Amino acid sequence: MKKTQSWIFYAALLVLFWGVWGAFSSLPITLYGYPDEMVYVIWAVVMIIPAAFALRGQKFDRRPKAAMYGLLIGLTGAGGQLLLFNALSSGPAYLIFPIISISPAITVLMAVAFLRERLPKVAVIGLVAALAAIVLFSVAGGSGDATSGPWLVIAIFVCIAWGVQAFFMRKAATIGVNDATTFAWMAISGLILTPFAIMSMGGLPLDVPWQAPALTAATQLLNAVGALFLVMALSRGKASIVAPTTNALAPVLTIVVSLVVYQTLPTIFGTIAIVLALVGSTLMVYSDERRGEALPAALPGDENRTQAKTHEPADTAG
Repeated sequence: MKKTQSWIFYAALLVLFWGVWGAFSSLPITLYGYPDEMVYVIWAVVMIIPAAFALRGQKFDRRPKAAMYGLLIGLTGAGGQLLLFNALSSGPAYLIFPIISISPAITVLMAVAFLRERLPKVAVIGLVAALAAIVLFSVAGGSGDATSGPWLVIAIFVCIAWGVQAFFMRKAATIGVNDATTFAWMAISGLILTPFAIMSMGGLPLDVPWQAPALTAATQLLNAVGALFLVMALSRGKASIVAPTTNALAPVLTIVVSLVVYQTLPTIFGTIAIVLALVGSTLMVYSDERRGEALPAALPGDENRTQAKTHEPADTAG
């Protein structure tokens, strides 16, 4: 398989893994009453697998700045994951993941506010669509489209966390932090937060059926391995093509699988919100990746810019 074509293979695997993960990630909670904090703990442990793979043949950046950005990226990503599992305990995946996919809007707004970047017209259209989607999601969430619980507010906080994470990834790329180091810090940060997750449960649950942790490990492995496929796809294809494609298709697959399996249809407001969220986030990611590819090659860290994008919630994994 030619390198220029192999990105399609890895992107397809990414969409498959993340799409299926999104649809079934709440099953341990809904079927067995497994604490969402334990889902997070297992995710943090499973993240060691792709982190070890990413570090093969790569040098771990030991600079203090790399550690600082690594922890900022990792803690915002891991914190978002912890909130995500809580949201999935009360809300529908087919609405939660489109909301989270709007996270590029947060990255764009931070770039405008702190880096004084100018927004291309495509990004402005995407931002408007994303903001309109948030309004419609609030309407959909109050019209019988979801189960009870504060899932909408929590999902918005996940969106913010992962948008901030992507902003720090951009900053890390400018000082030359490689993608393997970033991925390793994401795994380390995930493990750092596990004691807090366990303490919030009052200790490890012992009276749970074995199917609960087994199902959790299987679904979270899909999440972790999907991140690796994104790394492989972006290293073989243009980011301005790969990132928007995967950003749009993975949530779409989650939505389709969720609607088929759970046989629940969104309201008209929910449907419009889903479409606006996916279109808006895709336009913003496309605009940002095109801007990154157009930057002069002499900029420090530019050689890692494409790979640093691999951890943006395409964006649903954090």
